[in-house]
Amino acid sequence: MENSLLLQPMVALILWTMLIWLWMYVTRIPAMNKAKIDSANLVGGKGGDLDELLPPEVQWKAHNYNHLLTEPTLFYAICVVLILSGQDYGLNLTIAWIYVGLRVLHSLVQVTINRVLFRFMLFSLSSLCIIALAIHAAIAVFH
Repeated sequence: MENSLLLQPMVALILWTMLIWLWMYVTRIPAMNKAKIDSANLVGGKGGDLDELLPPEVQWKAHNYNHLLTEPTLFYAICVVLILSGQDYGLNLTIAWIYVGLRVLHSLVQVTINRVLFRFMLFSLSSLCIIALAIHAAIAVFH
């Protein structure tokens, strides 16, 4: 069985997500130590609880990691539908790569300068990619 080329942008986004995960912990753990947060004795907390305790620049990485676990789940599901329906090439493949590129740019903006207007524009454009892929998937499965 030959692999679908649509698996490539899916795996690329997964690898990017794990890179952001690493960046989050490389910055968060030293910040927690500096803030004298005793993580060994923390019970029942969640990542957002650190928003009040750590510098925003540190938490931006965590926020972006969370974002990479929300809307991209639709991307993965739609890509699977496109693969299974034989629509995993051409325009759909191009849109998938554009989506990944926009999500990477969104991440870079959020974890560095975190300008909401730039993030919103990139998020909106990436959402349009999801919409286009979803329409193509709907045409393929309901046709």
